[in-house]
Amino acid sequence: MRVTLLQENLTRGLSIVSRAVSPRSTLPVLANILIATDEGRLRLSATNLELGITCWIGAKIEEEGSTTVPARTLADLVNTLPDPQVSLILDPRTQTLNVRSGSSTNDIKGIDAQEFPPLPVPDFENAIQINVSDFKEMIQQVAFAASTDEARPVLMGVLVNVEKETITMAAADGFRLSVRKATLSTPVEQTVNAIIPARALQELARIASDGEQMIQMVLPKGRGQVVFRIKDAELVSQLIDGTFPDYQQIIPRSYKSRTLVPTASLLKACKQAEIFAREGSNVVRLNIKNSGELQPGEVEISAHSEETGSNETIVEATVDGVPLLIAFNVKFLREVLEVVKTPNVAVETSAANAPGVIRPAGDENFLHVIMPMHLG
Repeated sequence: MRVTLLQENLTRGLSIVSRAVSPRSTLPVLANILIATDEGRLRLSATNLELGITCWIGAKIEEEGSTTVPARTLADLVNTLPDPQVSLILDPRTQTLNVRSGSSTNDIKGIDAQEFPPLPVPDFENAIQINVSDFKEMIQQVAFAASTDEARPVLMGVLVNVEKETITMAAADGFRLSVRKATLSTPVEQTVNAIIPARALQELARIASDGEQMIQMVLPKGRGQVVFRIKDAELVSQLIDGTFPDYQQIIPRSYKSRTLVPTASLLKACKQAEIFAREGSNVVRLNIKNSGELQPGEVEISAHSEETGSNETIVEATVDGVPLLIAFNVKFLREVLEVVKTPNVAVETSAANAPGVIRPAGDENFLHVIMPMHLG
């Protein structure tokens, strides 16, 4: 292998794939990145056997070849190279990759590419086409609500359902639930139901740049995998086996009060309350007070900690229904408000011990259910 390419292209490619490198593995090759020539471009791949990322970068190929080299060594080295042009020359006999740039010459010991686990080469002919900006927003509004507890692997994933022209994502961790819908530009013939690890979707959102138009998604038959393709990159992830809870049962069908609040004001009040609440049990109280004849309603947001002190903020609101005092986990409340895109947000409540529903005002495609905390 003899290749010449720009340092900035190599740096970008390494930053895309290196998140799939396995930091602690019994297989040394999983700590490496596969570098291979591929139809006039350079292909970089990394995998931890659950997640695999491949990316293609422009390069001048003088001689074909492939090898794998330690990810961290190569990335750290490329960041310090003195010249914008880099040449990679492989000695296939010793599997040593010579990296040259300006006056700098480096030899990195590699492992034969044959030892690298093969990544699937799927057929994208009937792929589901999803708008990049829609998909990134969906991931942002849903993936954060997935569980990080390995004892319940199903909840560490996001349920993705594609039916006709509608794609729905749902994630829950036992304390909250996020559901987001979007419309596809081209309807699908077959219904798709899959639980995709939240981390894989977050990585996909990271590597998909807004300038790109479409993400293609395929689920190769019988592989238990999902593959996403964007312009110069592919991401493959194992699916999570199991049955996702019937989340429709969790969504309250009615409410006794609907409180309309400016999103930014409520978010700011929650951030202040969190400073005091995080020392204790993360509880924030929302005292929803009804509007009178002439004055607007209000929400009193308060937090108290034995060590730090207490905080109270009053936010003007339009309250439709009964007044109520309810408590939530302030971190959960802040996280959902951070992904609401509308100027106003509706908080629907029924009782102090019943779940609350957060909806962006005027947006029917997103809802978030949050369990209450004991007022104590």
